Amino acid sequence: MLLALAELCLAEEQPKVVLDTSETLFTVLTAINACGYDQELSISDPLRAKIRSEVAKTVQQSEDTQEAAKAVCQFYNDHQQEDASRLLAQYESLALYLNPPPALAPKVKEADLPPDANYLLGFVPLLQKLYEKAGLHSTWQRNHEAYSALTDRYHEPLAKMLFDTEVYLKLPSAGYLGRQFTVYIDPMGAPGQTNARNYGSDYYVVISPGTGSSLKMEQIRHTYLHYLLDPLALKYPTTMKRLEPLLASVKQAPMDQSFKSDVSLLVTECLIRAVEARTASPKASEGQREQAVDNSAQQGFILTTYFYQALVAFEKGPAGLRNAYAELVDNIELHREEKRAAQIHFAAKADPELLHISRPMEGKLLITAEQRLSAGDPDSAQKLAQEALDDKSEDPGRALFILAQVATANRKIDDARNYFQRALEVAREPKVVAWSHIYLGRIFDLQENRPVAIDHYRAALNAGASLPEAKAAAERGLQQPYEPRSHPQ
Repeated sequence: MLLALAELCLAEEQPKVVLDTSETLFTVLTAINACGYDQELSISDPLRAKIRSEVAKTVQQSEDTQEAAKAVCQFYNDHQQEDASRLLAQYESLALYLNPPPALAPKVKEADLPPDANYLLGFVPLLQKLYEKAGLHSTWQRNHEAYSALTDRYHEPLAKMLFDTEVYLKLPSAGYLGRQFTVYIDPMGAPGQTNARNYGSDYYVVISPGTGSSLKMEQIRHTYLHYLLDPLALKYPTTMKRLEPLLASVKQAPMDQSFKSDVSLLVTECLIRAVEARTASPKASEGQREQAVDNSAQQGFILTTYFYQALVAFEKGPAGLRNAYAELVDNIELHREEKRAAQIHFAAKADPELLHISRPMEGKLLITAEQRLSAGDPDSAQKLAQEALDDKSEDPGRALFILAQVATANRKIDDARNYFQRALEVAREPKVVAWSHIYLGRIFDLQENRPVAIDHYRAALNAGASLPEAKAAAERGLQQPYEPRSHPQ
């Protein structure tokens, strides 16, 4: 029984990847479309034009609706960006941080919002009024079947890409409680743009399909590789410290500043680019693969060449990347790579980085704690979460939630139950509330207290209405008592 309880967090069910739609994202993007956001409209899925037409007719039906739309559009016009891709990215960032309609309120404190979403915070009350006056929920319901058809269309190719990536890395995506990778499909954006976000331990990709176009699998795979590989660098702080002198070699490189100040980010990005070159289309010649590696190095990702060569041996061996990672990074010869970097003529500019890493002003302790837990270091996660709780400097609900996960991993189930219950007393974040109820339900199921377990699953279903994984887990809990499955480590 004790072992079964401990598996609650360590053996969460697959899949960890969700292909989904979002009424919140739909609402935000539909609003800016109503205000003149026309980027790549001619090559968008026909559903975009259909929805724009429906909303335009609705807006004209009453003066109240026109006033609500006018206020939204005034804000939109006052917050234009010179770069069209940044314009869309900031609204998608905001949408990911809002609760589902009709509330449409931020999920976190203002200080914890990423900068681009914080910049648009004044948009929220205007959007709430437009949602009500223009009946956007009815528009969503009328078109929801078409949205679902989009996800059905792309489910198989996405599943194949994820499978192929995990097979190459010999690395399943199973992780700790709460980590998620979500691909949202919404036709109201520009088909040529893909936006990816990393908020703590959660990764999101927002895709807008065009007319008959396929999903941008390369961009999705890039973000998925971050999802799989980002936690690994955090497991080896001593090695990362040893490699820090490499940052001096890339000061003049054109890549984003974040890679010049954090060696773990640099190492991970170089490894990802090497994996992408190694797994390029079979039609790509060796020369084309090596050119991709050279281009990467010229942008400042100076370890791409090393990883590209080192992965040859990895491909031939039996070990998965999780087990091979330590040797892979330990074998980096610092002086050799510094010498190689000194011979590189850096390019004038770098490709824009797809994945935007949010770095809120607050929440750093808990973000690091979540990362340490994902990396398999519960002791460090516990210290960081306890520090945040004691200092009262960050979200107490998230801190208690992390302590509950650590207690479960350490098979201290009474402590875990206590922490989950305490988290529910103070938590506001839907994910924390929903998953706390789910894991309390499972604990009570395994303790053969089915009535209490059902109460928790029902509460989780209400709290996790906008969270596909939590909703599915709660529904399973209501259907039958929880029984952990064995998962090979």
